[in-house]
Amino acid sequence: MGIDEYTKKAQAFLGSDQVKNALKSEQAEGASDKLLDSVADAAKKVTGGKFDSQIENARDGADKAVGNE
Repeated sequence: MGIDEYTKKAQAFLGSDQVKNALKSEQAEGASDKLLDSVADAAKKVTGGKFDSQIENARDGADKAVGNE
């Protein structure tokens, strides 16, 4: 099986209703919130607070893509 076939299978899997439903679950929401909060806090610490607004905007945008809130 070539790389193109694996790519097509991966795309089909990621586009499946099962995966979409899992990404919109309450469990995914909780896990993503914890992860996104940790990453945002680390980025704020590294940048010394200079980009807090941009970091929060990016965090919020990512949060809308995963979970149910």
